[in-house]
Amino acid sequence: MTTDGRNLRQIVATTDVHSAFDNAAPFLTHLHSLRPTSLIVDCGDFFEGSGYYRLARGTIERGILLRLYDVLAPGNHGWPHYFEPDLHRRTVCANAVDANTGDALFRRLYIADIDGRRVGVTAVIGWQAFHSIPAAQRVGQCVTDPLQSLREVILAHHEVDSWVLLSHSGFDEDRKLAATCPFLDVVFAGHCHSDQYGPVRVDGTLVAKGRELADGYAIATPVGTGWGAGTTSFPNRAPSRFPMELADLCSLIENVKQQLAAVLGPISPAYRHQPLDRRSLLVELTARLRTALGADAVILNETALRAVPLCDTLTQGDLLSIEPFANQLVHAHVPEPARSGLRGLLSGLTAQTGPLVTAPDPLPDAITTVLTTDYLADTYLGGRTYEAGLRLDQAVQHILIITAPVTAEGSS
Repeated sequence: MTTDGRNLRQIVATTDVHSAFDNAAPFLTHLHSLRPTSLIVDCGDFFEGSGYYRLARGTIERGILLRLYDVLAPGNHGWPHYFEPDLHRRTVCANAVDANTGDALFRRLYIADIDGRRVGVTAVIGWQAFHSIPAAQRVGQCVTDPLQSLREVILAHHEVDSWVLLSHSGFDEDRKLAATCPFLDVVFAGHCHSDQYGPVRVDGTLVAKGRELADGYAIATPVGTGWGAGTTSFPNRAPSRFPMELADLCSLIENVKQQLAAVLGPISPAYRHQPLDRRSLLVELTARLRTALGADAVILNETALRAVPLCDTLTQGDLLSIEPFANQLVHAHVPEPARSGLRGLLSGLTAQTGPLVTAPDPLPDAITTVLTTDYLADTYLGGRTYEAGLRLDQAVQHILIITAPVTAEGSS
């Protein structure tokens, strides 16, 4: 139960913030103003996705979550942060368990009084989202069937009047889940980066998703004997006065913003004044990497990069927004069973990680080693053989600002 004496009348849900703090003042100030009457929740992926995370290593995100949020669903990005003691106490998830014991990794339920109702808030993480967590971060952990896990929670808590689910599974998956879970009143969706926000009604369940990247939120309110839901954006303009309780966070954000403004060089005309074409860049990059690093083949996934709008010059912030995940380039063996069926390997990788770019294209038969990212190598290819001495963001910088040919770190 909530214990801070607030008079809660609604639930406010964000999702997939991904450390997007370029325009943090309206986001933080508005959440602060909503907090006295709102249970504030997040549906995962609050961490990772910009230079603010890369440079501050989660300090900003942690401060925001602990001061403004009541309940968190874990996301695949920033997974280890949800096990930090202070954040772990606010995290709920019904279907993430210890693979050996079956014990829940997080508390399964949070109960709050909202406008006179006892509301149970729980969460699930989808199979695809969980398995996109780097393998080393989820050793000894697994997810169980969301439907069965939710039924177990609900059967154990007859005292709850209404059920609200925070889901990190994707909007389409959440619609399917709502169809099989008529006991849910509201599903707040997360994980999918799409233009589906809802609210949509699936039988008696409302499904809604807040706008990603700190652009907006979803809201649910008791109405009569049921619930109403909607989505809205945060105000565009910065507030005239920032809450004193958040002043230190504002200062930290501004300090990081100044570091991100550092100019790295002029952008190549081919990429200037347009959103980054990830595929075009990766086609050029994989060809260069194959030659420069002496690889038999290169495999990169488009989702390793973000389609950031570019101007005349490349800043540190641009680069760390384009490649926010600090991927290392590594050499890896192609798993033995896949060497005679590379098409199947690539199809499986695409299903898990999104579109791929390879050099050469198509890959020839009998490839035994590839140059790729540490994420792909460790999560899907059975591990790296050795590091290439170059980060993906460094390689991207070489393409975008026409620097010297790509080489191993420390040489030119």
